[in-house]
Amino acid sequence: MTASHETLPAVPPPPLQFDVLIVGSGLAGLSAALLLAPKHRVAVITKRAVHEGSSGWAQGGIAAVWSKDDSFEAHVDDTLVAGAGLCDLDATRFVVEQAPQAIAWLQSMGVPFSEEAGQLHLTREGGHSARRIVHVTDATGAAVQRTLIERVRNTPSITLFENHTLVDLITADKLAAINDADYSAANQCLGLYALDEVTDEVLTFQAPHTILATGGAGKVYLYTTNPDTATGDGIAAAWRAGCRAQNMEFIQFHPTCLYHPHAKSFLISEAVRGEGGRLLLPDGTRFMPGHDARAELAPRDVVARAIDFEMKKGGFDCVYLDISHQPLSFLMEHFPNIYARCLELGIDISKQPIPVVPAAHYTCGGVVADLSGRTDLQGLYAIGETACSGLHGANRLASNSLVECMVFAQATAKAINEVAAGHLPELPAWDESRVSDPDEIVVISHNWDELRRFMWDYVGIVRTNKRLERAAHRITLLQSEIHEFYARFHVTRDLLELRNLVQVADLIVRSAQARKESRGLHFSRDYPDMLEQVSPTVLTPSNLPQQHLNLSKT
Repeated sequence: MTASHETLPAVPPPPLQFDVLIVGSGLAGLSAALLLAPKHRVAVITKRAVHEGSSGWAQGGIAAVWSKDDSFEAHVDDTLVAGAGLCDLDATRFVVEQAPQAIAWLQSMGVPFSEEAGQLHLTREGGHSARRIVHVTDATGAAVQRTLIERVRNTPSITLFENHTLVDLITADKLAAINDADYSAANQCLGLYALDEVTDEVLTFQAPHTILATGGAGKVYLYTTNPDTATGDGIAAAWRAGCRAQNMEFIQFHPTCLYHPHAKSFLISEAVRGEGGRLLLPDGTRFMPGHDARAELAPRDVVARAIDFEMKKGGFDCVYLDISHQPLSFLMEHFPNIYARCLELGIDISKQPIPVVPAAHYTCGGVVADLSGRTDLQGLYAIGETACSGLHGANRLASNSLVECMVFAQATAKAINEVAAGHLPELPAWDESRVSDPDEIVVISHNWDELRRFMWDYVGIVRTNKRLERAAHRITLLQSEIHEFYARFHVTRDLLELRNLVQVADLIVRSAQARKESRGLHFSRDYPDMLEQVSPTVLTPSNLPQQHLNLSKT
């Protein structure tokens, strides 16, 4: 209840207590839940329906060394090349060597991977030197998610909280700040607040272990292949809780998003180029060989910049991806979903090229996490796209993302299983006694639109110092407005997502300004060359505003 309702305040519900809280229901979150379920009471908290995250949109597949003609060293080398010198070698080896085991685990869960002659069918994607992409036709993510969701729903020790949006993490330091008490010798995560959209109340969740698996922040840009859930919630919440963020300037723009007025964020898989797709200008001229010796099989950052260059040079709205030289039977077997979706829109990919444009696709940076998913905050873990494990460096190699989700879900589950649960203090309920219902909801939608447009214009595929300065100035103004809304009004999902997106935008711009070179996904006209010395961009929270230290509303 709010003070403006002039009724007695309702008694807040007691904290919901679990052994492990998992925020996010993509491949990373669901894998972790299933791996922890035998020994722990697990809560999976997801802000929309369980199937609506980014993992279900993944088309291409999962990278793993499976063929006798391939090797761990080759997969590691391909990842390092794509990452432009910024990949952490230990993290890369760890993921590559654990990848086959992760695939085997998914097989044991019942995922129906595509086969050929009784063996897993392996396709090839840009940046890979061999066929090593395990897939389920061209809808791998959807098939994996369907399988794991069914498993989760049938596991009694896992409780699923759909339509619950993360508000903020609860830490010992935050409790001490408002209660003038020492809750822990070392700061730790004690739980979180989440908005139940069905009852419109903020609930308190408590657990000794919290895993952030909320995905990336593609919705910070006007054009993205990501679903509406990709608003950087975990990255922003971890930052407010005192965790470092790393390599946030490296936002991967997928080269080939379908360009059509009635197609929203529909991705044309990397595998289309892997199976011989050619990129063409509107007049039919092939252009990628002029940009890179690997042509259409170059890494995504190279292809995206090439398309962006050709579109701006020629004043084109899009370029075209042509796979029509392949037989219809081949296209129906390998790309049934892409074929069907394009046909719905009047594009027969067996006879004509597909109009495509680059779009924000993957957040390569994130919350600093080690090889067990541990963050700077005791009891808090980050896995999947939310985390920066060191695997992706300055550019993610195609299909390394889903396998990263599973490998780190397994590593984090192992780490949690080895930790004895300690005593947790009593947590305060969310206090809304001094807030009111927002009277100008339109301000939130206007701010959201402004943010996404200037991030696209100023912090996109090609950047300059001036563009970044303009973006930073606008972010400062938006942060002030959003804080006023957050402090004064009842929280809504739109407000929470906007608050997180602006925070992530700030981290992206600050990281981009700190990098005085062009490397991987970060290309600056002011610093077009790559430096010989390479280091990650690490941002550390300092002097956090007092409002971010308050658990209750002020």
